[in-house]
Amino acid sequence: MSEIAIRVKGLSKQYRLGEREQYSALRDVLARTLRAPWKVLQRTPKELFWALKDVDLEVKHGEVIGLIGRNGAGKTTLLKILSRITRPTSGWAEIYGRVGSLLEVGTGFHPELTGRENIYLSGAILGMSKCEINRKFDEIVIFSELEKFLDMPVKHYSSGMYVRLAFAVAAHLEPDILFVDEVLAVGDIRFQKKCLGKMGDVARAGRTVVLVSHNMGAIVQLCRRCAMLDGGMVKAVGNPEAVVDQYVAESRSSTQITSPDTSRNPRADAIITECQLVDKDGSLLSSVDVKRGCQVAVRVFVRRNTGDIDVGIQVRNSTQVLLFSSNLQQSANTDNLLERGDNTFLVSIPGHFLAPGSYSLTVGTHRPNVELLDLHEDFLHFQVEETGSDLWQYKGANIGNILVQLPWRKVDILR
Repeated sequence: MSEIAIRVKGLSKQYRLGEREQYSALRDVLARTLRAPWKVLQRTPKELFWALKDVDLEVKHGEVIGLIGRNGAGKTTLLKILSRITRPTSGWAEIYGRVGSLLEVGTGFHPELTGRENIYLSGAILGMSKCEINRKFDEIVIFSELEKFLDMPVKHYSSGMYVRLAFAVAAHLEPDILFVDEVLAVGDIRFQKKCLGKMGDVARAGRTVVLVSHNMGAIVQLCRRCAMLDGGMVKAVGNPEAVVDQYVAESRSSTQITSPDTSRNPRADAIITECQLVDKDGSLLSSVDVKRGCQVAVRVFVRRNTGDIDVGIQVRNSTQVLLFSSNLQQSANTDNLLERGDNTFLVSIPGHFLAPGSYSLTVGTHRPNVELLDLHEDFLHFQVEETGSDLWQYKGANIGNILVQLPWRKVDILR
């Protein structure tokens, strides 16, 4: 058996903008030509777009590789070609082993069939015998937590129920190669953790996994290698931590975009109209000095002051782990009142607090425990730079993201 599970060489995919890809039989083409021959000759030329361009990649058997990149980078297109859902325009790919794909919620499910029947249908599509499916059937049902709905047609399932059953089938029927494309975002947090644990089991069992995700924490936790796509091309391949750091660093250009899209929530009572990182003098920062810290300047436009509106920020590290959050209503300053019209606030992040590294900031408005009004996730990306901090003595060591000085004292005995 070849050491290589997937070999991709010069793979490219071209689309015409504004045109859906069609999968037609010869009789369909002939029928359309006979009905309206002039339409075949008078097709309006459309702009060409390369979703993938000269992609080279090799994945070994038993390897777990992550694919990251911005929306439209070509990640899903690559998985669709490898899953034989769509054809490449040029180049080729070799796949050694039985493939299981989880690219979209409910892919391969028939809406009129029950959950039970779709388990067998999906298994058959994956190339499993009925005996193999029977052997795994109980594990699939228990994992999906859908025992009560097993004999209900899946057209009545919610999107969350769909993905739970689809993932349970794909992960338990033991394909040699498993493609997973960001479908876990549909499930609740508890089920997402359960799926991540299952993918870890799949990887430890020696099967090959190709995972597309915007969850950088999952990429670093599960993958041995990571590839970053940009503009349809592979821009970096290597250690997951290094590639994720490069991806986050290249996203930092968004720190200069200080005005959110206010057209998304035209009727919200309070919207974020500006957010930026500034120093103590109010000058815009492109990066943060670990010793000096920074301020987050947030401007909020209030259309209707109901007295229960709050403003908040969240800061995450490069793997999307939430480090801390801060809300306006937490402040003891009684002058921090939201009034109708423009309101500008400064939130101070002290020096010697965030360790050197890459971070992102989310900002939003909400009514506590009632509703979200306006949210801009990962709106700002910024870098904390090492500038000789006394607290950063262990360069290269994994000491976390927060530089906190805790009191230590020596005692004779413990009581």
